[in-house]
Amino acid sequence: MTVKQRLEGKVAIVTGGASGIGAESVKLFAQNGASVVIADVQDELGHQLAASLAPHQVSYHHCDVRDEKQVEQTIAFAVDKYGRLDVMFSNAGIGGSIAGILDLDLSAFDNTMAVNVRGVAATIKHAARAMVAGNIRGSIICTASAAASVAGCTAHDYTTSKHAVVGLVRSTCSELGAYGIRVNCVSPYAIATPLACEGFNKEADEIEGIANSLANMKGISLKPTHIAEAALFFASDDSVYISGHDLVVDGGFSVVKRFIP
Repeated sequence: MTVKQRLEGKVAIVTGGASGIGAESVKLFAQNGASVVIADVQDELGHQLAASLAPHQVSYHHCDVRDEKQVEQTIAFAVDKYGRLDVMFSNAGIGGSIAGILDLDLSAFDNTMAVNVRGVAATIKHAARAMVAGNIRGSIICTASAAASVAGCTAHDYTTSKHAVVGLVRSTCSELGAYGIRVNCVSPYAIATPLACEGFNKEADEIEGIANSLANMKGISLKPTHIAEAALFFASDDSVYISGHDLVVDGGFSVVKRFIP
């Protein structure tokens, strides 16, 4: 029996798509029939990933989400090349400073907010414009974090930015539902992505070991592929009546508080 591809005929953009969660999502979306534009600032990695997949189906476009014009141009590129836009996975983000509030660098704070919040707002704005213009009942997905549900487990600017992403998703869903456009977010627990390794200056196995030691769900390590699967659910028609939802993929971490006897 032939398994139906869940994104057959759809066109998707994945920001931060050259590595980590984004790269796994690009692969999974393409495997499920979507034409995909990888949007990132990591040009070499982005071109390599596109070349490793079907060249007619996956393309790379440079995009710094802090620059609204680049976001607009990336969406125009996707529509010009593939004819439409059905899915925007706004996944680009940075980890922010690990300084405490007493030593917080507000310039670094501003940059985290520019990427993680302003960049998401720009992608929602211009993706929605393209979907409305094309009369497409599309899906916009944003990467938030388990840190949007709890505090104290990561940097102040990162935590603040991810709380803002959830608020932005809920707010924009209230407007875009009139056009049949869904807006949701996926909130991962700690993952040993290249971003996390660079931010904490640790190897992937070290990051994973720390995450596993603090996790509620034992016996399995959270991987980028798990978040890609969640994004695929939101990108597909399987979630056709879900909007404004924060899908927390954290094995129960954010809802469990353990007391030592």
